[in-house]
Amino acid sequence: MTALNSKIPEGPLSEKWKNHKNSLKLVSPANKKKMDIIMVGTGVAGAAAAASLGQMGYNVKVFCYQDSPRRAHSVAAQGGINAAKNYRNDNDSDYRLFYDMIKGGDFRAREANVYRAAEVSNNIIDQLTAQGVPFAREYGGTLATRSFGGVQVSRTFYASGQTGQQVLLGSYSALKRQISKGTVTMYERRQMLELVVKDGKARGIVCRNLVTGEMERYSAHAVVLATGGYGTIYFLSTLAVNSSGAAAYAAYKKGAFFANPSFIQIHPSCIPQLNEYQSKLTLMSESLRNDGRVWVPKSKDDNRKPTDIPEEERDYYLERRYPAFGNLVPRDIGARAAKERCDAGYGVGETGYAVYLDFKDAIKEQGKKTIHSKYGSLFDLYKKITGEDPYKQPMKIYPAGHYTMGGLWVDYNLMTTIPGLYAIGEANFSDHGANRLGASSLMQGSGDGYFILPYTIGDYLSGEIKNPKPSTDAKEFEEAEKEAIERINRLMNINGNTTALDFHKKLGKIMWNYGGMERNEEGLKKGLEMVTELEEQFYKDLKLTGTTDSMNQPLERALRVAASFEISRLMLRDALNRNESCGAHFRTEHQTEDGEALRNDDKYMYVSAWEYKGDNQEPELHIEELKYDHVKVQQRSYK
Repeated sequence: MTALNSKIPEGPLSEKWKNHKNSLKLVSPANKKKMDIIMVGTGVAGAAAAASLGQMGYNVKVFCYQDSPRRAHSVAAQGGINAAKNYRNDNDSDYRLFYDMIKGGDFRAREANVYRAAEVSNNIIDQLTAQGVPFAREYGGTLATRSFGGVQVSRTFYASGQTGQQVLLGSYSALKRQISKGTVTMYERRQMLELVVKDGKARGIVCRNLVTGEMERYSAHAVVLATGGYGTIYFLSTLAVNSSGAAAYAAYKKGAFFANPSFIQIHPSCIPQLNEYQSKLTLMSESLRNDGRVWVPKSKDDNRKPTDIPEEERDYYLERRYPAFGNLVPRDIGARAAKERCDAGYGVGETGYAVYLDFKDAIKEQGKKTIHSKYGSLFDLYKKITGEDPYKQPMKIYPAGHYTMGGLWVDYNLMTTIPGLYAIGEANFSDHGANRLGASSLMQGSGDGYFILPYTIGDYLSGEIKNPKPSTDAKEFEEAEKEAIERINRLMNINGNTTALDFHKKLGKIMWNYGGMERNEEGLKKGLEMVTELEEQFYKDLKLTGTTDSMNQPLERALRVAASFEISRLMLRDALNRNESCGAHFRTEHQTEDGEALRNDDKYMYVSAWEYKGDNQEPELHIEELKYDHVKVQQRSYK
């Protein structure tokens, strides 16, 4: 078992980051011009980091599978971005934001990283405002804030229901500026297939050009993955259809440990599945629960229209069960509560698997115009998809796969277990523990990209100045490309009858049924068997059309699905190993008398980090023990 060195600095919690920055080695401006960095992913984290590194003088190569960085999935972070500005004078602070994140993550996150995320949050708002992000403002011109789940202060800055899009446009504009200056080179429509490790260090990647089908090699002094999460293992999720953990899995196979893969967030506020032909689900932002009230009928199988059900026959179950936080409980709690009501027969809609999110009282108190100013784009989106007007009747919502707290293991510098390979944003595990609080994804991605990685990567690159960028003709690049081609040819030569899409749907149902909101030992073991059987069928009966030397979207999907099988198995193994409940990882064998998550701090207060040991081999578990010196570890309660 490898000892995981998180490289957490010594000293008081509030001084760690400042002291650490002072101790980091630097790269001079003249030497930065000689250093090449590869950035894979152009969401908020990747675009922010690439723009920052380019402005610092590094040569940056940026890759995305979309036709433009503007299409990154960060646009889906609709509700807002957290920062401890305390503009509402409600006693917010860096420490309170830090504590809310630690508690929200059910005491399964690393203290030092979480405090740093809270500490740089205020800088992020200043940065984005300077970039022109149109945050909502109060009548007097000051920036407005609203509340999100799991907190009792108002610290979430927002741009109507389009915060993610606006924040992405800010980082995109900074990125484009560096592209025009020549410090950043953009490579669109590329799918990273292999990480190249040379002399024990990350030195490049192998990509497939999605337009021409050509294999391409790129070398650098360091590689950064900003490739998001792996929530599409459920097939139906709030993620973009092409989002996957394939890039992270490629790094895992080359030696990067994968941490806490079982920590996957189920968002409680999504538009329920409408039919069997859907390829994804649509998020209704958590911000809606500031004014919307969640309820179900008090009678089972009540088929009346919601507007015909009087107040005394409605069960506002979140307000009943969690009076201190009400409708703004953390996501894992809100999701399980909705499932419990629906499983008990109180659900609504055609399937019985939905609950109401009602704005009747808010519209009555504040007026339709005010509600429209806060949530107009979300209401319009809901109406476009469902044909129902949420100004006149409640929304119907149900939980869906959303965000992955797990990801590649990184130390305090955001470096993985492979020297020279970094992971930022949702691609790493470091800030959210077993459950992410709402509006912290944009905060972490922006913080990693603008204010953390640009400092820490220099410490590593300072030791690489004398090492030239390797040639792409090196044997390591040839071998990596050969591996990618062999993988592609294996898929193309199966000549079966079932599409990758069909396999993905089947995989998603297995993972949702046995590794979704609730898990247990029997189901996890069964899920492992079923995933393995389905993967065997995949390699016997996959149907692919087209050729490898041109655009081939079925092949793209097949490559992602192949990685999803492996990630799914890793996730189920991790969930089976963690014999407790914590946050989004809810084992039905481990719950309190009133149905809440029951942790086992004596045995499982650690980060689980899995090492790839070879095809058809069991991965090896390594652990990083978590120590809490600045918070009191206790049973999480929102009542």
